[in-house]
Amino acid sequence: MTMQKVLNEIKVLAKKKILYLPHAIRQMSRPDRIISPDDVRDVLEYGEIIEDYPVDARGHSCLMFRQKKQGRPIHVVCAPKEDYLAIITAYIPSLVEWNADFKKRKKI
Repeated sequence: MTMQKVLNEIKVLAKKKILYLPHAIRQMSRPDRIISPDDVRDVLEYGEIIEDYPVDARGHSCLMFRQKKQGRPIHVVCAPKEDYLAIITAYIPSLVEWNADFKKRKKI
């Protein structure tokens, strides 16, 4: 499946139903992050896929990224399912692990 097809599927499923997995809720609720469901929806609607995991143990998933102008960067890992979009995690990427554009992992 092409990245554009995956992105289109994500957008369609996000409008249907989003299921936040417990790990995602814990990560989004951390006091040093506080990522809202609206923040996640923004990434899903306007972000880009920066990593694709077609054979992940949880099923096909991907890492999405978005940074609003003058805003903080946000990464969201999601997995398209038949009737919903699962949010596996959401976090603020660190410059320790990511390049300055937050789109490529640093080789450590």
